[in-house]
Amino acid sequence: MATLQQVVFRLDKEEYGLNIMKVNGIEKYQEVVKVPNAPEYIEGMINLRGEVLPIFSLRKKFNLTDKPHDDDTKIIVVNTNGIKVGFVVDSVEEILQIEEEVIEVAPAIVAGINRKYIKSVAKVDQRMIVLIDIDLVVTDEEKISLGEVIAEA
Repeated sequence: MATLQQVVFRLDKEEYGLNIMKVNGIEKYQEVVKVPNAPEYIEGMINLRGEVLPIFSLRKKFNLTDKPHDDDTKIIVVNTNGIKVGFVVDSVEEILQIEEEVIEVAPAIVAGINRKYIKSVAKVDQRMIVLIDIDLVVTDEEKISLGEVIAEA
């Protein structure tokens, strides 16, 4: 039986899973440099060990209310279709092995407004972890404009 390794993170009271193969690293939150005229869900850019990374707020991307950053706030650095970006999350909970048999298609009520980003739902013990497809979170248009912003930086 196959298992999927997921980085489990939290936004509000919900737990989300992200395929560990897409994750480059998990960083403490650091202040970002704002980008003029950027969409609201782009917090800005950071210089991470000499590499300029665009930083997305997953809270804003998922239409959740904003929350001040605290000691638990993390940036998950991912590779999505050839571009490296950071996603700000409330906290990173754990790396979890999830058996394929506990994964099912997300019911419409769970998916709601974020359906286009959601692959499936895993029921692990008494928890429900929403598994997202990181490649669908950043649109093709956004990838092009992020490439331009990074080139200018």
